[in-house]
Amino acid sequence: MKRLIDYINSKVLVQMASLQIVSVITKIVAGILTSKAIAVFIGPVGLALVGNLRDFVKAFQTIATGGFYKGAVKYISEFKEDAYNLSKTVSTIYYTGFVFTILVSFFCYFKAEWINTVIFPIYNDYAYVIQIFAIVLPFYALNLFSFAIMNGFSKYKILIVINIIGQILSVSIALLLIYQNQIDGALISVVIAESLIFLITLVGIINRRSLVPLIKARNVSFQFFKNMGTHSLMAVFSAILLPLVGIAIRTYIIDNVGFKDAGFWEAMTRISKYYLMFISSLIALYLLPRFAEIDSTKEFKKEVFSFYKTIIPVLAVGLLIIYLLKHYIVLAIFTDEFQPVEDLFIWQLLGDFVKVLSIVIAYQFLAKKMFWHYVLTEAFLVIILYTTSVYFINSVGGAKGAVIGHFVSYLMYFGIILLIFGSSLFGVDADKNFEK
Repeated sequence: MKRLIDYINSKVLVQMASLQIVSVITKIVAGILTSKAIAVFIGPVGLALVGNLRDFVKAFQTIATGGFYKGAVKYISEFKEDAYNLSKTVSTIYYTGFVFTILVSFFCYFKAEWINTVIFPIYNDYAYVIQIFAIVLPFYALNLFSFAIMNGFSKYKILIVINIIGQILSVSIALLLIYQNQIDGALISVVIAESLIFLITLVGIINRRSLVPLIKARNVSFQFFKNMGTHSLMAVFSAILLPLVGIAIRTYIIDNVGFKDAGFWEAMTRISKYYLMFISSLIALYLLPRFAEIDSTKEFKKEVFSFYKTIIPVLAVGLLIIYLLKHYIVLAIFTDEFQPVEDLFIWQLLGDFVKVLSIVIAYQFLAKKMFWHYVLTEAFLVIILYTTSVYFINSVGGAKGAVIGHFVSYLMYFGIILLIFGSSLFGVDADKNFEK
């Protein structure tokens, strides 16, 4: 526990204060303002449609960029003083990302009608929104590529400024579009928001224009592509499947219960996303690098339980406060029309608590590149999340059934994680090394 507390005091809080906290708070405020506008001008029906489009956009942005962001940051940081290897790095990422992005853009543009029928219920023709997404997607990819460069060169301050300005710009345009065009404006804002940030990022990378001559087709390295392959596949797998199962659950609620319940479920998941941002940032900042440097089961066990003892009580108290203030939270973020969301809090909070318990241990999959363990457990989670949600939607009804399914699925997922790491966490304290 002392190691974790010392790390938080000396490093994590400093990093969070300089990079994460400002960015996270800005995202939360922007999200709340957008949610409020949708609730006021469109209502639960609009929120359900926006939720489906948002999940689609998230999944296809990940496909377009190949899940390369973290790997790109790692290798750019490692080779920033080595012109040859830096050229191989940026060339491979740029050209690979370019090919992926163009393919995804063409697919989305020419299959917009088909995508519209998949992610939107009948009588909703928003194929033109999908085509707008296809047009602006390359700018999102360029923005992510630019962010990777600045992050790799440790340009944290300018990243904070770009994030803040970008979020302000995005939310301002979103509010204007929602006010003027209601549901159409909300949908358009979803597909263009993150691409717009590239306009701000251009200013940030002007000092890195010397990198342009390093981007050469002949320096594309398939070995570098292979090195990043495992991390990229793992990142892409969950980043695609979880949004797609979100679309499937939301659509099932719409088809079998109605738009309003789908909107209530989307409202609850948005609130969940807001309060989990801080704990997710802390876990990603501390646990992933810490687990990566741990070689023995004894140290792994010690680190997991130290994190639990330090962070979980704070999380539990925070979730309890959120539950007690649920009425005011719903009114602050949404409107009176969303009061049924209050009945969803208990199951969502319980599910999120178990979710955090699970991902604390599951980060070991990423740290040690346990590819098949990660893929199989994520596949199990996605399947069980959909099946339990459908079961409880039918038996309990609507959005409440979906949040009960959320709790049950993460409880089962946590059980699987404990089975996999049971000997490491609860076995004899043998100083056994992890396999490389």
